[in-house]
Amino acid sequence: MRKFLVIALLLAVASCARPPSQIRNACAIFDQRDGVFENWKRATRSVEREYGVPVPILMATIYTESSFRARARPPRRYILGFIPWKRASTAFGYSQALDGTWARYQRETGRYLARRDNFADAVRFIGWYHYQSHLRNGIPYSQPYNIYLAYHSGQLGYSRGAYQTRPEALAGAKRFAAITSIYADQLRRCP
Repeated sequence: MRKFLVIALLLAVASCARPPSQIRNACAIFDQRDGVFENWKRATRSVEREYGVPVPILMATIYTESSFRARARPPRRYILGFIPWKRASTAFGYSQALDGTWARYQRETGRYLARRDNFADAVRFIGWYHYQSHLRNGIPYSQPYNIYLAYHSGQLGYSRGAYQTRPEALAGAKRFAAITSIYADQLRRCP
């Protein structure tokens, strides 16, 4: 009996490590992650109440940044084309938060045990960050394109217009706005 419980627990933990199978369907994502210990719908609704950031924007951020992979990282650079070197940045986890930004979040919110590879912690960080962008740059939540530009370029970079010379930021913002719209439509029709 004990072995059975250990195996069941390991299978449950292992299933949490994989991203949901239908990441372009918000309803399916929430159906796949509606457990007692890991309930993504409950986590996103809690952040929406705390920071006012709509659930479709929270989910679209994770979709765009990490494709719902808990331990996502930027690719490594290579020396001479084959020797692994440093990564492009310190971005990590669902939110792809940088080390310094994550440390600032922990300091300002008191959430020192928060982890970037934990969905509830990452989505709370995203809500906090979008709320900061809303306060500092006056970006309304009804403008997902601009919300993403502030997330990608940083709040100061956004205010300086740094994204204007970064085609990857503009393409990401376009993709982000599209998936936000898709998620919003789907969530209105979820059972």
